[in-house]
Amino acid sequence: MFALAMMCGFGLLVFRLWSLQIDRREEFAKMVPGAKKERARIPGPRGEIKDRNGVVLATNKASFEVRINLAEVVTEFKRQAKIKKIPLPEVTLDIIKQGIKRQDSELDIFTIFEETIADRMRELGVHKDYTKDSLRVHYRSFNGAVPWVYRDDLTFAEFSRIAEHNLGLPGVTVAERASRVYPLKSVACHILGYVRLPDDQRASVEDRKGWDYYVPDDFGGAGVEKSFDTYLRGKPGVRVMQRDQRGRPVGEVDEEYEEPRKGNDVYLTLDARIQIIADKALRDAKVGRGAVVVIEPSSGEVLAMVSVPSYDPNQFIPSIQQSDWDALRDNKTVPLLNRAVQGHAPGSTFKIPISFAGCLAGIQMSHFNCSGSVTYGNKAMQCWIQRQSGGSHGTLGLSDAIKYSCNCFFYRYGNAAGISNITKVGKILGLGVRTGIELEDENPGILPNPDWLRANHPQERWSDGATANTSIGQGYVLASPLQMASVSATVANGGKSWSPHLLKRVMDHDHAVLENPPSLRGDMSASVKPEEIEVIRKGMWKVVNDPSGTGKGARITGVEVAGKTGTAQNWRLDEKRVKHDDNHTWFICFAPYKEPKFAVTVLVQNGKSGGSCAAPVARRVLEQCLALDKGYQPVVEALPPADGHFHPITSVTYELAAVPEGLGADEDGDVGGGGSSSAEPVTNDAPHVRTTPNIKPKADSAGSAGNSSVQNVPQAVPVRRVGIFDRGRSQESKPSDGAPSGGGFFRRIFR
Repeated sequence: MFALAMMCGFGLLVFRLWSLQIDRREEFAKMVPGAKKERARIPGPRGEIKDRNGVVLATNKASFEVRINLAEVVTEFKRQAKIKKIPLPEVTLDIIKQGIKRQDSELDIFTIFEETIADRMRELGVHKDYTKDSLRVHYRSFNGAVPWVYRDDLTFAEFSRIAEHNLGLPGVTVAERASRVYPLKSVACHILGYVRLPDDQRASVEDRKGWDYYVPDDFGGAGVEKSFDTYLRGKPGVRVMQRDQRGRPVGEVDEEYEEPRKGNDVYLTLDARIQIIADKALRDAKVGRGAVVVIEPSSGEVLAMVSVPSYDPNQFIPSIQQSDWDALRDNKTVPLLNRAVQGHAPGSTFKIPISFAGCLAGIQMSHFNCSGSVTYGNKAMQCWIQRQSGGSHGTLGLSDAIKYSCNCFFYRYGNAAGISNITKVGKILGLGVRTGIELEDENPGILPNPDWLRANHPQERWSDGATANTSIGQGYVLASPLQMASVSATVANGGKSWSPHLLKRVMDHDHAVLENPPSLRGDMSASVKPEEIEVIRKGMWKVVNDPSGTGKGARITGVEVAGKTGTAQNWRLDEKRVKHDDNHTWFICFAPYKEPKFAVTVLVQNGKSGGSCAAPVARRVLEQCLALDKGYQPVVEALPPADGHFHPITSVTYELAAVPEGLGADEDGDVGGGGSSSAEPVTNDAPHVRTTPNIKPKADSAGSAGNSSVQNVPQAVPVRRVGIFDRGRSQESKPSDGAPSGGGFFRRIFR
């Protein structure tokens, strides 16, 4: 009986202990003064950005950072100050309230941080300079709701050292974080953009609701990182911390932990191989400022988009040093500018859209005479051939006018077509408007007409001379390489104008979240007959393949290339507002002629002519792109930033690449001239940076502003041949019903 009583007593005791310590644990934990749980938000890793074949263009790596809850630091400092009976440090500020300037005081978080945390960090050997202003602004904005990132570039050794000793430091936590990395460095930098640190994001009160410890996500600051930020951001996780009555962390509540999820992967239409090909074509040609765009004519998918000079987006991760930012911002060649989507004077390449306008007006089979100049009002507008040799082209049809790039023909042809038809064609082809490419910094360019002139230059009146100037891509006309590549693709595929786009699909592991099919923006073939479009195609074929064409530098043995050269007058203003010649030289093309696979646009700034500067670059791009189907595999490798310069380029040649017979240094000479418009195209390569990235300030260093170093570029630019073709002199060929014979052309690949 005694043993039974003892057992019952112990049983009741055990039951009571279980009830108090386990069953009612949460109830009593809440009754302990200061003891509580805190919910911390864990950012989810960003999804990866890949090319169409799965090549990774942007991914994540582990980084270590020190986060400070400034509210906890202040609370501990106040407690110590009360014990020691010392006053709290304050700082006086000039503030404006209701339009009245006055002085106010606030707690000096800088002094508190220095005495509480910074000295201890110096002892551990992990202190890093920071600015007072960034610390004070963060505390004023967020208090303790969003942690202040004191260090975001810890080595693993530093991470371990702080993790071992930080328990005595109030508000200090060390954490591993997924940080962005761009493995190919400058490759596609203007497309990818960069991410910005969460501390620069002003999280709303609604976002922070329900969180004791809010760590926001990195977010896209430029490029597709910004355009597709909604898909790329990860799903946040939850970590619940238990604190005792003194506010010290005593551990995590494992059963309430939620793991963060990675964001969706974004697949672009880019082909990393073609991106490398185009990038190296510009570098090997020593082009200091220019762009290349490659489009698939059958879909509008952008296969490559290169702009030089370039930059390394890894500089922005986790935050860019002040000196690096100053160097990028103050570089006169503006490496941050994506020239592929900015408006430039298109010159004679604009005669292709004008050709379509004539088809709408039904004058595509008409002939017009070139006597060397055309007079509008009291001003004679010359053809380039009269300025060059004093001659004229005589009577021409559309195909031959494209071949010779005759200005006088297009002065008359454009006026006969009418500015209304030119405007209509521009809308179909995406000229003068944003193409819809998924990049925020795209410039719509300008397609001038009477309505535009009244809105922007009310003191001027539209005239036939203005239409004539527009017809040769001069005056107020501005178009981007992307827009002109879209024009070339429309001619290549027989009149269908596909909207150029970068997004291929969005994937959540193996599940497709979004597919982005091609979108038809307009269809010229609906109102222009195939044989009429063929007149334009034939003219572009003659530009490259006819003995008197202006684009012989783009010939490829065994492949029929069709194109159009352009050289637009332009002047550049230096820092003293002095004008310098800075002509924009162009070449737009597509190949093969019968079944086009690629539409290419090349822009070379400060070149002498489109035929001698831009056409050889297009040839290099096309021949290597066409070789991909024959087994050629360029090395997809990281590239350092391409330097920019302002040196003039007379011609571009690649080592071992023969110059086609009859190719002169100024063989196209199709520089517009003598327009009645008073507009003078002047550019200063002004940067188009919409958002300032996170800048890592240095307390004792000044930014090294200035131009990046460039090499001296001679008038003729011989470069080492990196391509795969050892070809001899180009041979002339004509379009035929049979497929082009490319056996000898491609056999040389494998020699």
